[in-house]
Amino acid sequence: MWKDRLIQGYREFRAGDFAEQKALYEELGTKGQKPKVMIIACSDSRADPSDIFNAYPGEMFVLRNVANIVPPLDPTEGYHGTSAAIEFAVKVLNVEALVVMGHESCGGIAGCLAGMGHDPDAGYVGKWVSIINEVRDRVMARNLPEDQVTFEMELEGVRQSLTNLMTFPFVRDAVESGQLSLQGAYFSIIKAKLMMANDSGEFEVIQA
Repeated sequence: MWKDRLIQGYREFRAGDFAEQKALYEELGTKGQKPKVMIIACSDSRADPSDIFNAYPGEMFVLRNVANIVPPLDPTEGYHGTSAAIEFAVKVLNVEALVVMGHESCGGIAGCLAGMGHDPDAGYVGKWVSIINEVRDRVMARNLPEDQVTFEMELEGVRQSLTNLMTFPFVRDAVESGQLSLQGAYFSIIKAKLMMANDSGEFEVIQA
């Protein structure tokens, strides 16, 4: 059962990582967190930022949602969970970098490409991925080979999220003052290959 698996995992954590890092957990719990980096990643169970970057507890402030989407600034009232997490990271934690990481075989990207963002019956997911409908339109207009469309959409989604980050005044001000950097990244699940965007927005493979 899933509950048994969770309990067993917890017990293994207590006997393994926690036992080895007990002092670190005590310090984090007592003195608070001071991560230098925020990772905005997909909720996909196959692309865990803590695993990919081999991070210790307290090293990264992680936000995960469907398709690693950063919506543009929305001043209307509502429950802006993603925007709230970004605001907390920049204004309270004073992180030095915001990293948006896409990944291979992203279900949210595939759903957007299939038209979920235009489907009124697609529920919360459809409404969410509609944020990148214009990205979909740009990619489709390039008339790419079919086997390249999803990959290019995954990359373009990261680029759009980086653009959307700059619509938040507190992000823009921190970037322009040199206190904050923005970075795009992409992870191949099959090959465990990491790519990072250069200053021109082109993604380059990081050598292992």
